[in-house]
Formats: sequence, structure tokens, C-alpha cells
Amino acid sequence: MKYRNITLRLTRRNWGWMLFLLLSLQANAKDWTREEVKDIVYQVNNTWQRNHGQERSFWDPAVYHTGNMEAFFLFKNLAWYNYSKEWADKNLWQGAREKDSSKWLYKQYGESMQHALFGDWQICFQTYLDLNTVYPADYKTARAREVMDFEADAADSDFWWWADALYMVMPVMTKMYKLTGDAKYLEKMYQNWKYANGIMYDEETGLYFRDGKYVYPKHKTAAGKKDFWARGDGWVLAAFAKVLKDLPKNDAHRKEYIQYYQRQAAAVADLQQEEGYWTRSMADPEQAPGRETSGTALFAYGLQWGINNGYLDAKKYQPVVDKAWNYLATIALQPDGTVGYTQPIGEKAIPGQVVDQKSVTNFGTGAFLLAACEYYRHLAK
Repeated sequence: MKYRNITLRLTRRNWGWMLFLLLSLQANAKDWTREEVKDIVYQVNNTWQRNHGQERSFWDPAVYHTGNMEAFFLFKNLAWYNYSKEWADKNLWQGAREKDSSKWLYKQYGESMQHALFGDWQICFQTYLDLNTVYPADYKTARAREVMDFEADAADSDFWWWADALYMVMPVMTKMYKLTGDAKYLEKMYQNWKYANGIMYDEETGLYFRDGKYVYPKHKTAAGKKDFWARGDGWVLAAFAKVLKDLPKNDAHRKEYIQYYQRQAAAVADLQQEEGYWTRSMADPEQAPGRETSGTALFAYGLQWGINNGYLDAKKYQPVVDKAWNYLATIALQPDGTVGYTQPIGEKAIPGQVVDQKSVTNFGTGAFLLAACEYYRHLAK
């Protein structure tokens, strides 16, 4: 009782300081070890693979495989390599399978076999190219070469008209450069990115709208604010990290990518919620309140990569990532090894949409693995 009264008196004197102290203690309640993070990666990845068979080569399972390959490269678990290879084998090491390039499409959303130039069918090439680095074989990269050569050689540069595409395809371009040494992929990546910026980039904030439909003031939240979708901006921040990882140090556009990456990182950090997550509508939490994992995991990965590689100031950004990881590992991660609170497939923050512990997806799991692996690297320093 005596201590309780002391607390009450302190609270009355300076309730704001006490609230800050309590929230800070909560956010930093745990100091993670490498072994704990490694155990989480194994738990999450093995749980997913144990309970899911191989899916098509569209974007959502392909995002999972980018996380799985990140975990494989970090921990060298051959079973994880084989799981992604089985997926690639099932899908014939292809995305959309239309053979006649005159029929290939990309200017509108599409899941048909003719949408070979649509980014949602190209992200699978990231994993195919990664698999090829371990056990090279021409058949693993043949379709990637065919499709990405067509795009790189095309006169048009309007291939990426939605934010997700930057994560889906920009890393494919850098991986194609690493495979072939041909700089045309890097130049086309830059041209496509500049086109995307012209549609989606918000100069005032440094954030990206999901696509042209959501640009302010044409589109607003219910409260009249700018509507930045967390997962969409997460795709972009994670794309910058992946691209900078593989981009040559002397690339003509590297400094420009870094400038955009660092500005977006600062804007993202400012919008984090106290519990460590980002709400689905980042600048208007009331548009779709509550926890969300996919955007949070992509931000955690993108920020931690920048810290680990010297592009972001650790003093400023590490507390942000620590809070995000604490949310991911203690709230999003469920006792059964699944990753909850992931907004289902969509393109915006939807008022009233239920996102809870049972909201588990392949792409959310992949994003979680990306964040966990990068956090492990931070702890391993």
C-alpha cells in the first residue's frame, strides 16, 4: 500500500512523465538474444512448411519464398532450400506461362497466363535466381531471362504502376544484372522506378501512395487526410533495401535511390504506433485502427537493413526497430508458430475490416521471416 501511494503521488505530480516511463519500459521489456531469434525463425518457417503444400507462382506465395530464401541463406538449412526448389519445380520455373510475347500484358491487374509482364507474376524470379546461385542450371533462369529481357529491351517504361511492383520486380532486375553482368536491367529498373514515382510518390511526406487511385486530394481518408497504406509503403522500403544490397557501388543512380530510401525511412519511423506496429492507414490511424503485421514486418526489415549496413543512424532508428520486433515476436507471433494480425490480400486500409490473431497469410509469414533474419544479423554484430 505504501508503494502504491508513492506511485499515485508521483503520477499526480507528473502523469505525463510516468506514462512515458511505463510505455518505454513496456516497449523495451525484453533484450533478445541471437538464439531466441533463431529459434523463432525455425519455429515460424517449419510451422509454415509443415502445414502448407506448394502453391502457384503468383505474388503472395512468392513473397513467402523470398522470406524462406532469406532464412536459408542465413542459417543454411537445406530443407528450406528444397522447399523453395519444389515450388519452383511445380511451377516449371516460370511465372505466367504464355509463350507468345505479342500477347503479354501488364497495364492492368491480371492473373491470366498472358500477364507475363505484370509484376505479380515476376516476383517468383527472385527465388528462382536465388536458387540458381546455389546449384546453377540454365533451365532455372531461362524463363526469367526471356521475360525480363523483353521488358528491359522494351521502349516503354510504364510497367510499374502500383507500389507493390517495386518489391516484386526491382530486386529481379538487380539479380538479373548479377547473373548476366548486363547493365540494361539496371537502366530499365531506373526508368520504370522514375515512372512509378511520377504516379505514386508524395513529395511533401516522402511516402508512396499505393497507386494513382489513392493520390491526395483525389482520394482521402474519412477524416480528409492522406491515405498511405502501410503494406504498400512497406513493399517500397523493403525494395530499396533489397536493391541497394545488390546494386553496384558505382551505379549512376545509387545516390538517388539512397536519398529516397532515407527520406521514406524517416517518414515511416515518425508514424509508428506505441505498441510497435503501424496502422493500415499510416497517417490516419482511425481509418482502420489496430494491429497489422505485414506492413510492420516490411518496415522492420527495411529499417534494420539500413542500420546494419550503415545507411540509417542506429541511435535514431534502432529503438524503432526494437519496438517493431517486440510487437512481431510477442504479439503477432502466436503460440502455434503462426504469424497473425496480417491484413488479407487487398490494396488499401479498409474501415471495419477484422484483422486478428487468426489473420495468417503466406506473404505475411514471408515478411516476418525477412524482419527476423535481419534482426538476427543486428544481434550478431
